[in-house]
Amino acid sequence: MTVHPRVRVVVLSFDGGQMTIDCLESLLATDWPADALEIVMVDNGSLDDVTERVRRTMPRVRILEPLANLGFAGGCNLGLQAPALGGFDPDLFALVNNDATVSPGWLREMQRAISAADDIGAVSAKMLFADRFTSAEFEIESDGAADTATMCFTALRLDGEKSDRISFDEGVFGLQGAEDPTQHEMQRWTAARGSIRIAHGDASPVDQVVSVQLRARRPLRVHVRSEAEQKSVEVGEVATWHDIRVAGTPFDVINNVGSNLYRAGFGGDRGFLERDRGQYEEPAEVFAWCGGAVLLRREYLDSVGVFDDRLFLYYEDTDLSWRGRLQGWRYVYEPRAVVRHRHAQSSGVGSPVFRFHTERNRLLVLAKCAPARLALRAGLGELKRTVVANLRGLVWRPLTLRMPDRPEAAHRRRVLASYLSLLPGVLRDRWMMDRRVTRRSLMSWEVAK
Repeated sequence: MTVHPRVRVVVLSFDGGQMTIDCLESLLATDWPADALEIVMVDNGSLDDVTERVRRTMPRVRILEPLANLGFAGGCNLGLQAPALGGFDPDLFALVNNDATVSPGWLREMQRAISAADDIGAVSAKMLFADRFTSAEFEIESDGAADTATMCFTALRLDGEKSDRISFDEGVFGLQGAEDPTQHEMQRWTAARGSIRIAHGDASPVDQVVSVQLRARRPLRVHVRSEAEQKSVEVGEVATWHDIRVAGTPFDVINNVGSNLYRAGFGGDRGFLERDRGQYEEPAEVFAWCGGAVLLRREYLDSVGVFDDRLFLYYEDTDLSWRGRLQGWRYVYEPRAVVRHRHAQSSGVGSPVFRFHTERNRLLVLAKCAPARLALRAGLGELKRTVVANLRGLVWRPLTLRMPDRPEAAHRRRVLASYLSLLPGVLRDRWMMDRRVTRRSLMSWEVAK
C-alpha cells in the first residue's frame, strides 16, 4: 500500500472573485488522496463574497481570516504556520496563486521531483499564461545604427476595433524620452525585433487582422510575419497604419519555469513571455522558485524560515530562495507539473503598487543576501536616481518652462525612504544569517537578461 506524504496547499485570496473559486475547484480535483491533502484559503482582508461561497460549497477547504491585508508574505506565512488540525501534520507545503489553476497531476509530479534528493528544498511548476496566443513578429532591417528605442507603436486595432487582448513580448517596452505621449494613442518603443500577441481563451483556430500604427525617428524598413503572411513595410517620422493577417491555432506562452538571478541582482521569471516550443521540457536545477506554484519541503522551511513579511509583496520568494541557497539547499523545475496563471491580476505590472514593492524589495533582498559590494552599489544607485529625479523637477524642467515630473520624483523619494527605514533590521538579519556557502559563490548563477 502506497503511503502518500501529507500536503498542505495554501491559497491567498484578496478580492479574487471567481478566480479564487476556479483555483480551489482545480485543487479539489487534484489526483491525490483527500485524507493526505489539506487546502487552506487565507482571506487576506477581502471585501467580496468569496469566503462565504467557499464556506458554503467547499467544506474540504479550511479558511483562515486575519481580517486584514497581510500582503503576500504575511498571508502565506499565516497559512504555512497555521496549527495542525485533526492530527493532520503536513510533510510538504504548496503555494498556489489564487489566479492560477492546476492540472490534476501537478502534485504527483512535484512530489516525485522533490523526493529525488534530500537537499532539494523546493520544486517549481511549469507556469503557462491562462490564455493562448497568436502573434505577428517584426524585425527592423539593420542600417548599422545603434539605437535601442528604434520604432514606436502609436496605436493598435484588432479587426478594426480597439482591443485589450493585444499585448507585446519583451521586444517592446514603455515610454522613452521627453516626447509627448498625448499626441498618440500610445507610445511603445521597440528593440530591433519583437512580437505582437493576441490573447485567446482556448486553442480554437482563428483568422484576424491586426492593424498597427507605427512611426520612427528615421526611415526604417521593417519585416513583419505571422503564420498567415509576411511582408515588408516602410516606417518614417509620420505615424502610418499597416495591416497584417494573423491566423492559425493559438499557442501557449510561458510565465515561469523557475526563477533566475539576473545581472545587478534582479530576480525574474525564467522563460518569461517566450512561446512554448518545447524548449523547457526537461527538468532543471534553478536558482530560485516562484511563489505562484511551488512545493516546499518541511525541513527546508524549518531550517530557513518563512517569508520576510516586511517585503509584503514581490521578491519575497527570491529572498526565501536566496536564504536557502546560502544554507546549501537546491531547487528544481518540473515541466510535467503544469499550472495556468492569469498574470499580475492582483496589482498589475507597471502599476504604482508593483513599481514601489519591486524596486524597494530588490534593494532590501540584496542588502540581506548579496555580496556587500553589489548591495552597496544598488543602494547608492537608488540614492543617485532619487537625487536626479528631484533635481530634474526643481531645476531643469522650470528652465524649459515645463511642469516638474512630480510623480516620478515622489516615487523615488518613497522608495528610498522606505528602504532606509527597513535597512537596519535587514542588515541585522544579514549579520545573523546561518550560511554554509559564500555569498560570492552564488553569483555564478547570475545571467544576462
